Amino acid sequence: MVDVRNPFYSTAYRIQLRLCGNKQGASSSRKNKNVANMSRDTCPALHFAGTRFFVCVIFSLLAATVGSYAAFSQFHSLSDTSSPCNKMVRPFRKFWEMLSQKVLIHSGNMKSSKNSSECSEKAMHASQLECAFELLDSNFFNERKVLEIAKGATEFNLPIIRANRKLVASENGGLHNPSVLTFNPDWGTKQEQEASKIFNYPSISSIQKPENEEDIAFMSILELGALIRTKQVTSEELARIFLKRLKRYNPALEAVVTYTDELAYQQAKEADELLAQGKYLGPLHGIPYGLKDIIAVPQYKTTWGSTTFKNQVLNTEAWVYKRLKSAGAVLVAKLVSGSLAYDDIWFGGRTRNPWNIEEFSTGSSAGPAACTSAGMVPFAIGSETAGSMTYPGARCGVTALRPTFGTVGRTGVMSISESLDKLGPFCRSAADCTIVLDAIRGKDPDDLSSRDFPFADPFSVDITKLTVGYLEDAEMEVVQVLAEKGIKMVPFKLNYTVDSVQGILNFTMDVDMLAHFDEWQRSGKDDVYEAQDQWPVELRRSRIITAVDYIQAQRARGKLIREVKESFTVDAFIGNVTDWEKVCLGNLVGLPVIVVPAGFKNISNPPPSGSRRRTTITTGIYAPPKHDHIALALAIAYQSVTDHHKQCPPINNLGPNDIIPDPPTVTIPPRILHL
Repeated sequence: MVDVRNPFYSTAYRIQLRLCGNKQGASSSRKNKNVANMSRDTCPALHFAGTRFFVCVIFSLLAATVGSYAAFSQFHSLSDTSSPCNKMVRPFRKFWEMLSQKVLIHSGNMKSSKNSSECSEKAMHASQLECAFELLDSNFFNERKVLEIAKGATEFNLPIIRANRKLVASENGGLHNPSVLTFNPDWGTKQEQEASKIFNYPSISSIQKPENEEDIAFMSILELGALIRTKQVTSEELARIFLKRLKRYNPALEAVVTYTDELAYQQAKEADELLAQGKYLGPLHGIPYGLKDIIAVPQYKTTWGSTTFKNQVLNTEAWVYKRLKSAGAVLVAKLVSGSLAYDDIWFGGRTRNPWNIEEFSTGSSAGPAACTSAGMVPFAIGSETAGSMTYPGARCGVTALRPTFGTVGRTGVMSISESLDKLGPFCRSAADCTIVLDAIRGKDPDDLSSRDFPFADPFSVDITKLTVGYLEDAEMEVVQVLAEKGIKMVPFKLNYTVDSVQGILNFTMDVDMLAHFDEWQRSGKDDVYEAQDQWPVELRRSRIITAVDYIQAQRARGKLIREVKESFTVDAFIGNVTDWEKVCLGNLVGLPVIVVPAGFKNISNPPPSGSRRRTTITTGIYAPPKHDHIALALAIAYQSVTDHHKQCPPINNLGPNDIIPDPPTVTIPPRILHL
């Protein structure tokens, strides 16, 4: 007789019966008082008598547990008493310690049995599955249901999964076969001002060409455009000046992937010829610029910043490149993207901040930010999924616009997340951002998420009618300047109850990214990724986020959007632009924000003789979706009476006794997920 109330015997009996085909439930088995008698009729493997029966059971359990530990040792330490797997086997531990030697002695005399071997294999499989379900927070299934799920997944789910992957996931980067599930950031509010198809740019008169090329390099788009329009300078001349600066400063900044000399001079020549014929295409006519190297340009490498793709040529024209080409702009370089659009590390090095080249630029739009800041291009196009524009824009002290989600088409651009990715400009000023936005906005027929938003003209907004909030972390100098411009400034707090904002963004971004780079992970290419603590770790973790939990995250995102909409009682607000919570919230909701330089301070631990290096001070002006013109108008007003955005970084003119340590002493803390 066996006492079935004993946890070891009860569990051993249930597992053995289940694996050998007994269909009676665990509850009925517990009521049985004679295990041996019943088992003879139901399980051939239990014909062993006395000790041999228990040896079979013990070995089954030992094999199952060892298999579980081997499969999941990276998740649960044996010394971690809170581990779910340890809790599952804790009742047996002392029993194993007492009988281990006796089991080994008896096992030497026991003949192998085909049935007992099969039982052991099934026990191991079931135990592994149960531990796997714990990682999915789904450990509410009993053993029978776990095996049932495994059988159904093998027969039904896996063929569908493999068929879909064969159809759409053989190529990396998400360039083709976009999801039909699209995100619309529209709050359904009416436009307060009449929409404008074309913005009315301010005119610049009586401008003279500077004698110094350094001064030319830091002129605004409107100023350079005036020089071209009045034929004081040619587009070819500007292309030469900026290509020269790119090649001069790139060794220090590591911000350029590819120089597009041949294309640049060809496009510049065409711009000059059109102007000679009396055809002027607008304020970007003949203006040089750079593109983040996740944006495809035919006949040139599009490396995505990655060792794996550093020789990749995509013979397609990205939508944003087409728009700029039709506006007469001249592409002079493909600029650094952090590897696979994550941070500032790429296959050629790590991009530095022109204001303090001991620092790295942070954010994957590192090249566009650094090159614009250093006067290596008048403007550049970057992208953001989660901080890739705001972080490097703030660090490098440039004006950068992350527009409302869907404003700029993304065809021909490497995709991380189809509901988060955005393209936007890095410029010298908010006025320049407005000009570039006007050229690149509009419906992209091949991007299901893009829309032709009816923005009002930022240059025509009556800012005195606006109410603007400021958060506790806002730069008060900006608040004061805007108040002096006649704007009603009020203390403000964005209220919402969703406490998993950062987790929602990570779920959304990482699962979407994995869908676009499924082949990359499966083929082991992540092993050569430049920063192993970044995408490789995140995407491996994402492999076990279930579709149910992904959808729950999107439902929580919807709740967040509704709460932010209700709380957004001002026309715009001012706040820190690099606070990670705000970065996550703004991208999930689709809010536009403009990064605005607001001053400088001394670097930490400067050399005794001083340094020209500086730490930039920036702020963000946030607006509701589809109200980019409000944020732009406020930034234009602020910059009309300040000159922080006009300052030039020292780059390699640091001071007579200022030497940059190699390696740098300044470290950039890793991104931390707060739950």
